[in-house]
Amino acid sequence: MNIAVDERSGVPRGLWLRVWDKLASRAILLLLVFAFAAVALIGVVGIGASVVVVESVRGSASAINVAGSLRRLTHRAGGLALARGLNGAAEQARVEEAVAQFETALAHPALKDVLEREPSSVFSSIFRGVDAGWRARIKPRLLEIPTPGEDDPLAVGHYQALLGEVDAFAEQINTLVAVLETDAESRIQQLRSMLAAALVLLLAVVIAALYALRRSVFQPLTDLRACAARIARGDFDVRSRYTGRDELGRVGESFNAMAGELSAAYRDLATRVDEKTADLTRSNRALELLYYVISRLYYAPTSSETYAETLRDLEYTLGLKGSFVCVEAKHGGAATVLSSTFGDCAQRGDSGDACAHCPGRQAPWSYQREGDVDVLLVPLRDTDRQYGMLRLALPIGQRLQDWERTLLEAVSRHMGIALGISHQSERDRLLALQEERSIIARELHDSLAQSLSFMKIQVSLLAPALAGPQPRDEAQAILADLREGINAAYRQLRELLATFRLRMEGDFARLLGNTIAEYAGRSGIPIDLDIQLGRCHLSPNQEIHVLHIIREALSNATRHAQASRIHVGLSCDGDGEVSVVVEDDGKGLDIPSLAEPHHFGLSIMSERAHGLGGLLDVQPRPAGGTRIVVRFHPQAAETSSSFPAFTDAS
Repeated sequence: MNIAVDERSGVPRGLWLRVWDKLASRAILLLLVFAFAAVALIGVVGIGASVVVVESVRGSASAINVAGSLRRLTHRAGGLALARGLNGAAEQARVEEAVAQFETALAHPALKDVLEREPSSVFSSIFRGVDAGWRARIKPRLLEIPTPGEDDPLAVGHYQALLGEVDAFAEQINTLVAVLETDAESRIQQLRSMLAAALVLLLAVVIAALYALRRSVFQPLTDLRACAARIARGDFDVRSRYTGRDELGRVGESFNAMAGELSAAYRDLATRVDEKTADLTRSNRALELLYYVISRLYYAPTSSETYAETLRDLEYTLGLKGSFVCVEAKHGGAATVLSSTFGDCAQRGDSGDACAHCPGRQAPWSYQREGDVDVLLVPLRDTDRQYGMLRLALPIGQRLQDWERTLLEAVSRHMGIALGISHQSERDRLLALQEERSIIARELHDSLAQSLSFMKIQVSLLAPALAGPQPRDEAQAILADLREGINAAYRQLRELLATFRLRMEGDFARLLGNTIAEYAGRSGIPIDLDIQLGRCHLSPNQEIHVLHIIREALSNATRHAQASRIHVGLSCDGDGEVSVVVEDDGKGLDIPSLAEPHHFGLSIMSERAHGLGGLLDVQPRPAGGTRIVVRFHPQAAETSSSFPAFTDAS
């Protein structure tokens, strides 16, 4: 395994690169460390130098004072020596005392400290000269007492020479003091220079550190803050200019990477929002179209205008170039066009009659090329059968998207349901017409037909009676029966007319109230009405039959019962059975006479009760009068036929 080695240091190059990367990744931290270390170092050096200088001048002031006192002591000792010459030997003690004081000052510790601190300095040389001159020349001269008299020229000469030497010695001491002062001032100046240099270095380091921090920290942070503010305003294309291998450089790179991801995410989110907005717009258009289609089909399921508006909406929504709706004929033959934007049906197709084979000419949901368009065939059907075809023209090569196909399926399905409902409505109307005719035939059969049959029999009996020898009494009886039959037939005819003209307008309770008021006003008999149906619900057909039963019962009671009060009640028991009760307090009804053939009203009520799935019960009232009761279950009655098919048995 070969490892590249640096030629100068002998260290593997990969290690240098790793160390350099490590240092570069901590550049700002190292800068701060170096700045603080430099400031601390300058402070320590300045303080140390100050301490050294202060130590070097420690005691200099005392030494200067002591050195200055040496001059004073020298002149004092010289003056005392001169006074001794004038006053005699009596002043010798004072001279010796002055000499002792000088020597004490000369041996002062402050001077000793200076000598010990700087033994080879100029001060030491001068001090040694002063000490030697004092001991060799000045001190002996001061202590020497001349023997001649005071007027002796030798004595005068001695003192003059002593004064000259004292002055010279004082000048030497002045030089010593000047050296001390100069040395102290030079050291103080040195301290001042060192402090000034430390201050300059400190300011330089601080300024350099501030500049480096501004360039490496403040400017990148300001740029990052500005970039973050622009991102907050929605500008995701901003990028930081400060990138590198240091801490904030890597933060800038991370920020740029984050900005790139945010920009991509924002673009993706904007795209998705646009797509969702487009989907919602399409859904809204589709729902709006479905709403209008269903609304139009509900009110006019077979109107050509309904389909024309629907086709126009489809063409606008799906971008079609034309469309038409053709419907299969009910009883065979050519299909008919409900609406078209192609022009007349005969103008389309190869055969000249595109509608003739519309329902099954081609496979549904297939595209067929016809001229300059592609035609899509969409069946119109419900769950039972197909009623027609919706033909849509698209530009060549264009195909419906999924949402467009779903919308078109919903529209075509609603069209098919509307057509199916229209067909079913026609069948229902036909069945209702047939049922109504059966009801009319049954009513006529049960009333007028039987009355006419009775009168036909009476007429057949009248002819032999008139031909007999005594026809009058028998003929009168037959004519009376004929008159009664004709009156009954006329009454039944009026009842039938009233029944057929009855309109079910308003709710059931109001119709019953109107019926009660009608019969009470016509007969003058008070009629009570009590309705307690509760949870039982009657269908419209059941309401009609119940109303006719009550009308027939009231008609019989007001004409034949000779009652003073009539009660009508409707109730519902716990099993859901409805009871219809009509009772009066009249003379009652002869039960055996009910089987007579001219009691058509009871027969009709019985048939209606049977049509409701119930039974008619006619019974005498315990307190006098008649009670008619009909009981049936509404749910069972709905599943049974209202009236069985009529068969003419006459």
